[in-house]
Amino acid sequence: MKYIISFFLRFVPRKVLQLFSDKVLKVMAIFYRGNNVFCPIEGKGYRKFLPYGRINPRENALCPGSLSLERHRLLWLYFNQKTNFFKTKLKMLHVAPEVCFMKPFEQQHGNGYITGDIESPLAKIKMDVHNIPFKDNSFDVAMCNHVMEHVNDDTKAMKEFYRVLKPGGWAIFQVPFFHPIPDSTFEDASIITPKEREKVYGQDDHVRLYGKDYANRLRQAGFKVTEDDFVMQLPDEEVKKYALPNEEVIFFCEKKL
Repeated sequence: MKYIISFFLRFVPRKVLQLFSDKVLKVMAIFYRGNNVFCPIEGKGYRKFLPYGRINPRENALCPGSLSLERHRLLWLYFNQKTNFFKTKLKMLHVAPEVCFMKPFEQQHGNGYITGDIESPLAKIKMDVHNIPFKDNSFDVAMCNHVMEHVNDDTKAMKEFYRVLKPGGWAIFQVPFFHPIPDSTFEDASIITPKEREKVYGQDDHVRLYGKDYANRLRQAGFKVTEDDFVMQLPDEEVKKYALPNEEVIFFCEKKL
């Protein structure tokens, strides 16, 4: 199974996967039902989750029902336990929207929930994060995960998100890190071929390798950044139950009042 998933992730276009993968996986979910792991997003248990990853698929990662990965389940718990996300209706901009979040987020925030992407057929608005098509101070919350490593100018994108957030608003911008994590983010405009990018950045469509200075890059865009080790504060049995990432830091970014 892990080799099949790896093949599809590497060679099938992202927008094709977004349109059809959920239909296939929801059928598979029936045969994976059980009680060993639990997806908090859909509220169902499974014998195990599916493997996921382009090169070396991670075991027990992808929930076949909700299509959530480890990081998605972690953020769901974080939003519930440490933010006002599910306590009130908010105006939210969700860029590169993850399928597992879209329905429950829209149920919570209604017409205030806006999805955007440069190519995803699932998003409501086609948009480029270098030039977000909304006025200053428009949103209470913004989320854009595993995108900054793809964009040409991440600093400009971060500043755009800061611009459209309301004072006091907050955002989540998770990015992948590859061990050993370098001290400084590395990018080289001369590295242009997919093969070279995969070798240097870890994936053939990445344009930089983030380092330990990532939070400071967000701060330079104007954000107050809290590097929250929320997952490390959870009991081991919860980490195992929800199949969460062991060490992922959540970058909680606030726009100053």
